[in-house]
Amino acid sequence: MNVLLHYRASPGFRAALEQALPEGFQLTIVAESDDAAFLRALPDTEAILHALRPLGARDMAQAPRLKLIQKIGVGVNTIDLDAARQHGVAVCNMPGTNSQAVAEFALMLMLAALRRASYFDPLTRRGEGWRPDLTALDDLGELAGRTVGLVGFGAIPQRLAPALRALGAHVLYTARTPRTDSESVSFEQLLERADVISLHCPATPETIGMISRDAIARMKRGAVLVNTARGELVDEAALVAALRSGQLRAAGLDVFRHEPAAADNPLFALPNVVVAPHVSWLTPETLARSIAVAFENCRRVVAGEALLHRVA
Repeated sequence: MNVLLHYRASPGFRAALEQALPEGFQLTIVAESDDAAFLRALPDTEAILHALRPLGARDMAQAPRLKLIQKIGVGVNTIDLDAARQHGVAVCNMPGTNSQAVAEFALMLMLAALRRASYFDPLTRRGEGWRPDLTALDDLGELAGRTVGLVGFGAIPQRLAPALRALGAHVLYTARTPRTDSESVSFEQLLERADVISLHCPATPETIGMISRDAIARMKRGAVLVNTARGELVDEAALVAALRSGQLRAAGLDVFRHEPAAADNPLFALPNVVVAPHVSWLTPETLARSIAVAFENCRRVVAGEALLHRVA
C-alpha cells in the first residue's frame, strides 16, 4: 500500500513512522506547503495521513487509487467529506490520541495567561525583568479560587477538569448531552460565571463564531479566554477589541481563524496574549499513539476489514 503523510515531519516522527511501517507498505512524506510534490504523489497514493492543510475535491479527483483519508487528530473540518463520499474514499479520525497533550497545553495556556508569561519572557531576555510596568503586576493571578468554564466536555476537558480541581479552581462545563450534576450549566450561564473560559468543541455551523462580540460582552470583566480547539470559534476582531479595552484580561491561543497565522495578526501585538502555532496536540507520545491507529486502519483497508473511528 502506498501511504502519503501530508505533513512536515520532524526527524523523530520520520524515524517512528519508518520503524512502524508495515511490511510491504511504501511511505512518502510531503510537507503541507509543497503543493507541487503533493500533486505529483497523488496518482499513486492509496492512503493519506492528513494533518492540517485542507483536503478538497480537486485533490481527491487526482488520486484515483485513494481508499483512505486518515486524520491525524480528531477534527475533520479540513476534509471535504462530501467529496470523499462521492469518490468512495473512507475518512477516519483518531479520538483520544491527543487528549492528554491538549489538556496539558490548555492548562499551560491558562497559567501563562494569568501570569503574563508573554510579557515577562521578552522583558527578562532584554535584561529588564526587574523593571516591569508596575500595572502589569496588578494583572497577575492564580487559578486557585477562580471558576474555569469548559465549553464542551469530551475527552480533553474530562482530563483537564480533575487537574483544575486539584489546583483549587472551581469547574463549570457545557455539554451537548444535558447532565444533571451541579457543574453542568448552559453556555450563557458559563459566560456569565467563569473567570477563565476554555474552548473544547469542534467547528460546526452551530459553534463557528460562538465567541462573538455579544458573547464577550456577557463575560466577566477581566476574564481570560483559552482556545486549543478551532480558530473559527472566535470572532478575532471582537477578541482584539476586548483585550485592548480590558473587558478581557488575557487570552491563550493555539489556533486562529486563518492558519498559518500571518505575522500581522493584531493579536500578536498585544502583550496580554500568549500564542502558539496549533501545536497543543503535538508530542512524541501523541504521534506514537497516532501512528498505531493510522497503520492499523491502513492494514484494515488492505484486508477489507471494518475501519476504526470511521466518520465518512
